[in-house]
Amino acid sequence: MSSNASKRKPMPSLKSDRQAEEFVDSADLSEFDLSGFKPMRFEVQNKSAALNLRLPQNLLDAIKAKAKSKGIPYTRYIRMLIEHDIAQ
Repeated sequence: MSSNASKRKPMPSLKSDRQAEEFVDSADLSEFDLSGFKPMRFEVQNKSAALNLRLPQNLLDAIKAKAKSKGIPYTRYIRMLIEHDIAQ
């Protein structure tokens, strides 16, 4: 360990993500010994993909009316219909 690293504070024990986030937001990390840290790579996948769909206006109007009667957005209603059909 270099003499510079030995003068730095040890990292505190953080019990939760919230504690870690608060620590990183408020601390000057240059004061801490980070020599034990290892680089990590995270891959984040999109939850959803966008879809552009053309429908006849009368069909879209009927979908919107049906969704409104159920009290949900029409896009969610379309998704529910697709998911229901795929599950069968």
